[in-house]
Amino acid sequence: MTIRLLRTLVAVADTRTFSAAAVEVRVTHAAVSQQMQTLEADLGLALFNRDTRTPELTPIGQEVVRKARQLIADYDNLAPSVLGDDGLSGVVTLGALRTTLTGLTPHAMARLKDRFPALGIHIRPGLTETLLADISRGSVDAAIVTRPHLLPADIAFKDLAREPLQLIAHAQDPLDDPIALLHSRPFIRFNRRAVLGTLIENWLVANKVRVTEAMELDSPEAITSMVQANLGVSIVPDLVVKPLEQVAVKRIALGTDAPTRLLGLAYRKDHIKTRLLDEVFATLSDVIAEAT
Repeated sequence: MTIRLLRTLVAVADTRTFSAAAVEVRVTHAAVSQQMQTLEADLGLALFNRDTRTPELTPIGQEVVRKARQLIADYDNLAPSVLGDDGLSGVVTLGALRTTLTGLTPHAMARLKDRFPALGIHIRPGLTETLLADISRGSVDAAIVTRPHLLPADIAFKDLAREPLQLIAHAQDPLDDPIALLHSRPFIRFNRRAVLGTLIENWLVANKVRVTEAMELDSPEAITSMVQANLGVSIVPDLVVKPLEQVAVKRIALGTDAPTRLLGLAYRKDHIKTRLLDEVFATLSDVIAEAT
């Protein structure tokens, strides 16, 4: 049994197919199949139910994957722990909400890279629920997400900023009342499966606002572009760190009962590179402090 075989096993567990896992670990489909057969022989265990069309982990296989993640993490941390750099070299994979990709994330990661040149940074965009699942699986080290109503038991969350939601409308729209705009203009909805989308929907329901839905998107840039093109109005966060270039739209506060999303850094409670996580959080906090 080798770390290489364990990495392939984890890739199969994460991607759910041998073909996708082959891309992840950069080998052929046949090589993945052979490696999994070798691993099963080495362990003397049946890791997969081969009666299904796609590889399905057996209960013992799921437990092996869980242990494999920890072994891989320990292996990857071996050199940093001996050298005393606390994980501040090598590669960190950071998940990030798309709403942060034009402001907070690039500013903070550029600063982090300046401070720790040996650190490679990979950014994985996604929605909160997807990124939390990635953290639990160990495929990302940490993620900038919206705090959900309930956090998974294995996830820690450190507050970064509160962002009130606001209405955006075409720059030349004569109306300034958010309720009137929502009643009279097509509504461009943020993906309601996202935590942010749920916040928006709950506010609409609480205020008895009935909208005429035009489309549903999960890209904030796309939503703002649609509004700029006068295709409707939307509700989006008032970003604590503004984009380098803001699209020209009318921005209107929703009032004293405006919903607020809590932005924070999420990571596994048992993550071993605590110094790295502290530095990522401190850098994000510094960028936010300077922007407010």
